[in-house]
Amino acid sequence: MNKTILASAALFAALVSVPHAHAQKGGTPDPKAVQAGSYSVEPYHTQVAFTLLHMGFTNFSGFFSQASGTLTLDPAHIDATKLDVTLPIASVQTTVGKLDGELKSADWFDAEKFPTAHFVSTRVTRAGSSMATITGDLTLHGVTKPVTFKARLIGSGVNPLDKKETVGFEGTAVISRSAFGVSRYVPLVGDQVTLHIAGAFEKAS
Repeated sequence: MNKTILASAALFAALVSVPHAHAQKGGTPDPKAVQAGSYSVEPYHTQVAFTLLHMGFTNFSGFFSQASGTLTLDPAHIDATKLDVTLPIASVQTTVGKLDGELKSADWFDAEKFPTAHFVSTRVTRAGSSMATITGDLTLHGVTKPVTFKARLIGSGVNPLDKKETVGFEGTAVISRSAFGVSRYVPLVGDQVTLHIAGAFEKAS
């Protein structure tokens, strides 16, 4: 038996030995499948990425993680949706280790004095079968300002690994960082910041 046949046999054996859960279907994008109820943030797959113009050369990005919070959702009454999410500022991460430390300092986010960013919704409106507009108050760096997100359903269903009912969204918004008092190097480093949110939520038992 030559090496090619042996390699093919090994690959086939590896594929058929994958646990059954891995082969199960994940979430569906069908909005009719979303279950009403109270959800909690699933922190391991929830991220807030930020992008801003760096000295006119590149769009530079980083992200926050380790979110916590709740979502009250009823697809039949989308305007009754309630979203409350908190992010630890110390979770900020970029591709530059030195910058990560600087961003936590008093010159930027001042994570010691203002350890969290907090968003709580004030109005949610349907914008399509899988879309919604979420307006709320964002508190960052000790300043609270209204922010509007455009949200889109990614999928919902039972997570095949932990067996929990899960729903996931993506959201985008644009904010002015100087409006929140984070103004270092403006305008050399852009004031306009685009936020891109990947939000995963697990239904309470």
